[in-house]
Amino acid sequence: MAVHNFLIIGANFGGIGAAHYLLKHTIPKLESVDKSTTYTVTLVSPSSHFFWKIGAPRTLASPDLIPISQAFVPIQDGFKDYPSDQFELVLGSATSLDEGRKTVTIKPLAPSSTTSVSYSTLIIATGTTSTSPLWTLHGSHEESVAAFKTLHKSLPEASTVLIAGGGPAGTETAGEIGTLYPKANTTILSGNKSLVPRLPHSVGAAAESKLAALGVKTVHNVRVTSAVPSGSKTKLELSDNTTQAVDVYIDATGGRPNSSFLPASWLNEHGYVITDGQTLRTPTKGVYAIGDVASYSAGGVMDVLYAMRPLCSSILIDLSGTSQAPPKQLQYKPMKQTQMIPIGPKGGVGSIMGWKIPSLMVWMVKSRTYMVDKIPGTIEGKDYLKA
Repeated sequence: MAVHNFLIIGANFGGIGAAHYLLKHTIPKLESVDKSTTYTVTLVSPSSHFFWKIGAPRTLASPDLIPISQAFVPIQDGFKDYPSDQFELVLGSATSLDEGRKTVTIKPLAPSSTTSVSYSTLIIATGTTSTSPLWTLHGSHEESVAAFKTLHKSLPEASTVLIAGGGPAGTETAGEIGTLYPKANTTILSGNKSLVPRLPHSVGAAAESKLAALGVKTVHNVRVTSAVPSGSKTKLELSDNTTQAVDVYIDATGGRPNSSFLPASWLNEHGYVITDGQTLRTPTKGVYAIGDVASYSAGGVMDVLYAMRPLCSSILIDLSGTSQAPPKQLQYKPMKQTQMIPIGPKGGVGSIMGWKIPSLMVWMVKSRTYMVDKIPGTIEGKDYLKA
C-alpha cells in the first residue's frame, strides 16, 4: 500500500493546527475515496513544548499571573488520541531540503546525527525567530523559560526599565510592567512615529495615553543600536547618539523568518515563503505555507486561525484528483488592522478592520486572562472540531 506523508515543519499555532485539521478532516475524506493509500502526518518541532506566546507580556512580568508551567505545554499531550502509526512528532530543527528527492534534513533536539524525513505534501509553518527568546522559541523551550525566570528575579528590584519596540509585544509589556512595578522608571522606545504603527494612529495615541497614566514614558523615532551587559546593568547606545544604563532591558523588536533551510527560489526578497494570499499554495506543487513565515501574513495568530481551512481545502482539492466533483476552494480573507492590545489587566486599545474598539472589549476578550483558557484546546485541536 502506498504511503502519503504530510510533513509539517514547525509546531506553534500553524503547525499544530494543520496537523489536527489533516487528521480530523482531510485524511478521512481522502481515505474514503482512495483505499490504496495510507496517509500519515509527521510534525517537526525544535521544542517538545508548545509556547502560549500570546500571554508572554504577562508571563514575563510575574511568575504568578501566568505561571511558566501554564505557558509551556507538552505537544505530544495534544495528539495522544490519534493512532501511533498515523501521527509522529519529531523533535529537531530543519537544516536543509532536497527538492528533487522531497526530503528534509532534521537536526535532532538531543545530540545525535541528522536524520532525513521524506514528504509527499509539505507544510511550512516555521514562523519567525525574535531577537529575544521571550517572544518566540529559540530551539528548546528551556531557553525561553530561563529568560522569563531572569526577569522574574530582576524586575522587582529594578529602578530603570527600557523596552525597545513599540509593536503589540512591547506595548503590552510596558502596560504589564507599569501596572505591577509603578515605582520603576519605565520607558518604551517605539522606534517609529507611534506605538503599534500597523493600526490606526488613534489607537497608538490611545495606547501612549494609557501607558502615561501608568507612569510609562514613550519615546518615538529612537531605536537601540547596541546593548551590552555591564555588571548588573545593560549599557545601551541609541540611534539619537545618546547612551543609557538600565537595570532591565527588554528587546521586543520583532524577528526574522525561519526559512534558511529552504531553496532561495521559494523565498521573496525578505526571506518569507512566497505564498498565495488566498489559497496558501506556494509556486511549488505540493508545498504550502501558513503563519508568520509565509508572505501573505502580517504576523499574528489570526493570520493562522482564519487561514487554516483555506489551506486544508487547497490540499484536499490538489489530492482529490478528477474522479469526483472537486471540493470547494475556501479562500483566506485577512482581517486587516485588527488587533487587541491589553494595557494591563483592566483594558487596553485596539481596532477591528480599522475601527477603533473600546477598552471594555479588549478587557472582555484578552486583557483579563490573555485567553489562557484556550491553551488546552489549542494543543488538542479544538479550534478545528468542525471542518
